[in-house]
Amino acid sequence: MPAVGGYFDAATATPLHPVAREAMLAALTDGWADPGRLYPEARRARQLVDAALSVVAEILGERPERVHATPGGGEAAGYAVAGVRRGRRRIGGTVVRSAVEHSSVIKAVGGDAVEIPVDRLGRVSADAFAAAVREPGVAMAALMSANHEVGTRQPVAEVARACHEAGVPLYVDAAQTVPWEPVPTGWDLLSMSARKWGGPAGVGFLVLRPGVRWVDPRPALPPVNIPLLVGAAAALRAVRADADRQAKRLSALVDRIRAVVPAGVPDVEVVGDPVDRLPHVVTFSCLYVDGEALLHALAREGFAVSSGSACTADTLRPSHVLAAMGVLTHGNVRISLHPGTAEADVDRFLAVLPGVVAALREEAGVSGL
Repeated sequence: MPAVGGYFDAATATPLHPVAREAMLAALTDGWADPGRLYPEARRARQLVDAALSVVAEILGERPERVHATPGGGEAAGYAVAGVRRGRRRIGGTVVRSAVEHSSVIKAVGGDAVEIPVDRLGRVSADAFAAAVREPGVAMAALMSANHEVGTRQPVAEVARACHEAGVPLYVDAAQTVPWEPVPTGWDLLSMSARKWGGPAGVGFLVLRPGVRWVDPRPALPPVNIPLLVGAAAALRAVRADADRQAKRLSALVDRIRAVVPAGVPDVEVVGDPVDRLPHVVTFSCLYVDGEALLHALAREGFAVSSGSACTADTLRPSHVLAAMGVLTHGNVRISLHPGTAEADVDRFLAVLPGVVAALREEAGVSGL
């Protein structure tokens, strides 16, 4: 992966992998025809689609016919929930979900939900999930493999066993896990987003295992964007081939951030599980600092980070994940590294951060902490 300076927002989108760019350019030449037709140009396009889906399926240990391309990870979540609710409508429409699911999943589930709380590390209780899925009227359960804001892994395998005992299908949002490691076993439906592993925007995947009562909610199958699909598959194969080495390297950088930031900046809380977590994500909260102001100040220093507390264009509420954990919901910074992140970028961030926070606190009249 190419270095991209201080870009520390890979949990939202990772820079396009060079392999993806090359694969997409090649597919523009050979993948322009309708893959549903029978003439030679169409058959070449169909071969590209089949090859891409086979790559994704192989990485997941699934069969290609179970992998469905979607316009994005959010769309895959919506199809998963709506399809199961249609297939199990006689049983009920309730979805049991964690309190820290991605906003796209929460939106797809809507109000007919049972929310399972999390502890201060951001992890659900498998026992609480098990009790909830045994109640009548439950159509499905939804539990992400690992949290996108704080990195904490969830007990997917234990929850899956409870769901199967209750006869309830489990949907797993695996967007953050797939680039780094195998997804825990036991899921029935799984969604992913190519933007998380250096693939192009506009590509997601929904994987359905046999036996799931799922009725396709789409009025018609959308056309396949073959170059994007091919680029997504190529990037995933490249990233997973180097995942062990990169995970070890980035996890060590995250450990440095977790140790150095609270030592060098007063009144800082690092959140999420320090051990059982994604290798590339760390979030910390700075007391007496506005999250949005902190993001802008870091951007002026050349760092692209995200925050769960800023009043942004699409929400006026603090992070639902941090609120559910019972930790600070203001002054938050999420750092999410990618394979192109250099150690020098992290060093410079750690050197700049104390002065940035001190300046903002002085502007707010709370200096001298």
